[in-house]
Amino acid sequence: MAESLMDIKRRIASTKKTGQITSAMQMVSGAKLSQIEKNSIAYQQYTNKIREIVTHLAASQLIASARQKSTAKAAEATNGTSQKSLRHDITLSNLLVERPIKKTGYLVITSDRGLVGAYNSSILKAMVEMISENHKSADEYAILAVGGTGADFFKARQMNLSYEYRGVSDVPSFNEVREIIKTAVAMYDSGVFDELYVCYNHHVNSLTSAFRAEKMLPITDLDVSEVTDKDQEYITEPSVDDALDAILPQYAESLIYGALLDSKTAEHSASMTAMKSATDNANNLISDLSIKFNRARQAQITTEITEIVGGAAALE
Repeated sequence: MAESLMDIKRRIASTKKTGQITSAMQMVSGAKLSQIEKNSIAYQQYTNKIREIVTHLAASQLIASARQKSTAKAAEATNGTSQKSLRHDITLSNLLVERPIKKTGYLVITSDRGLVGAYNSSILKAMVEMISENHKSADEYAILAVGGTGADFFKARQMNLSYEYRGVSDVPSFNEVREIIKTAVAMYDSGVFDELYVCYNHHVNSLTSAFRAEKMLPITDLDVSEVTDKDQEYITEPSVDDALDAILPQYAESLIYGALLDSKTAEHSASMTAMKSATDNANNLISDLSIKFNRARQAQITTEITEIVGGAAALE
């Protein structure tokens, strides 16, 4: 019985230490979550502004292109002048043009370490299902893994991993992830794949996250109807095409960086929730072990008293 009591004491002491560690990790994750949420809100203002500019420039170009097509058709109908001779070289940036899909790229964002609950498993399970449903062979897709968990997962299953990046900080800066963003945009621009999806866990609230696969390239989410004053024109130098060629990569970078911030927010939230659950479980286990210890100790005392009384009775 004494050995059993000693074992229970050791388990209580060990569980208390574990609970202290998980409680500290919960507080650290909470602090990181608060910080990255502030960064995400501030960055959203930049994303909204650059989207407004890109949408207006693209709308102006599309409207001008449509007007020139109409003028060319009218001229061709009246005097046989070719449409090509009347049109200026108005061409949309490569990042806006949809092309035949021969290969799809997936930028998958996971964490570099565990202790984040079901954060990683939900992403990887959804990715396996998506790839198996949409592709018949590995030649039809390419995976860009951000985070060691995802990279190791795809390597172990011999899936088509074209790029991996590890060691993203807990509160990433834009300069830190510039390599990831520029690599993804450059691979699309050079034709390594014809469309790019960014796949990650979207932060809903402190308790919930949801898997999200967003099409980032080509940029197809610009809605020209959002432009209220279509007659207003930006003064661009040397041309609208050149301005779009300079701004669109920045817009694509802002979308990918925004997804990384969102993913990291969900990661810290999942870590905080997992550590809170672990701390609660440790406290519950300590309570159960304490009850078990007290009962065993009471049983031991009762046995000792019974033995003393029995011995005294025998001496009489």
